[in-house]
Amino acid sequence: MIKNVLFDMGNVLIRFAPEVFVRNAGVSGDDQKLLLRELFGSIDWIELDRGTIGEAEIIERCTARVGEPLRGAVEKLVGHWDRPELPVEGMKALTDELYEKGYGLYLLTNAGPRHREYWPRFAAAEHFPEERIYRSADVRLLKPDPAFFEGALGKFGLDRAECVFIDDSATNAEGARRVGLDAIVFFGDAVRLRGELRARGVDVGE
Repeated sequence: MIKNVLFDMGNVLIRFAPEVFVRNAGVSGDDQKLLLRELFGSIDWIELDRGTIGEAEIIERCTARVGEPLRGAVEKLVGHWDRPELPVEGMKALTDELYEKGYGLYLLTNAGPRHREYWPRFAAAEHFPEERIYRSADVRLLKPDPAFFEGALGKFGLDRAECVFIDDSATNAEGARRVGLDAIVFFGDAVRLRGELRARGVDVGE
């Protein structure tokens, strides 16, 4: 029986939309493409989530690639991509319902160290306090590494047979399944997700 629902953050609870962030940074045309590639598409961004480099270092590395005139945009994207909040439609209502019905809610996220600063500002964070967050930068592990999921289960003392994990990445969902966790790939459709949860015996409405 499912007692706990484990959520990814980006594009599950809140939108992580680099194209939107780059437009909001006040750049256009080729500069948008450049920043998408050299910042969000870089190994540096992965290392930031892993916690092996900090924000100052990624700013310097990216600026060296894109040019000094774009430093301000790089700084804004690294330090303020989370503004404004972009919720995923229907997901706050779902987490509210799950919480009210007594399910354990946990956040398993690939995110850098600044996550603990910005996450509490989001409405989606209400039922995911710090003590129920497993953050990649804290443990130097990234989904879909099975060790990431094993670490989360161990930290929270969860029985994997009583959990279901939700992520927008099929690769991450497969990583969870490799350690015996049931997993659902989320395609941005909260109604469909509700149906998939009900199929697993989770008590949620349509």
